[in-house]
Amino acid sequence: MGEKPNYIKWIRSKVGHEKIILIFAGGCIFNEKEEVLLQRRGDTNKWGFPGGAIELGETPEMAVIREAKEETGLDVEVGNLIGIYTDCDMKYASGDEAQSICIAYELKVTGGELFCDREETLELKYFSLDDLPELFCKQHAELAKDIQRKAKNI
Repeated sequence: MGEKPNYIKWIRSKVGHEKIILIFAGGCIFNEKEEVLLQRRGDTNKWGFPGGAIELGETPEMAVIREAKEETGLDVEVGNLIGIYTDCDMKYASGDEAQSICIAYELKVTGGELFCDREETLELKYFSLDDLPELFCKQHAELAKDIQRKAKNI
């Protein structure tokens, strides 16, 4: 069975660095202390929630399950939708530009063990909702505010 084509690489081969719309799926994994798992990303060296681009043929739920496994080593099942975050223009170090849409879910760990590949994921750490680090983009910061409000029942 061959590796699936990478949608972003494929579309970039057609449009170069031009601004495109990209759709991502991500999620929040909590431990027993109600701390949330964050990933220090290899591309920005900043913290964010596990997740990534939806590939052709995937649903957002399939993508977040795949991305959680790739980035954290954990097997997850998808719970409730937390939100859809649409207001984010990104310019990457490569020069690529995108208007990104992020679909975020609650995720429940069903197996696996925490693992960092030291390339895409530099570090994994659980954080208290009251002590989150600066997150790498506006959408992740908005997601953090939403889970903080939910935790405080606001």
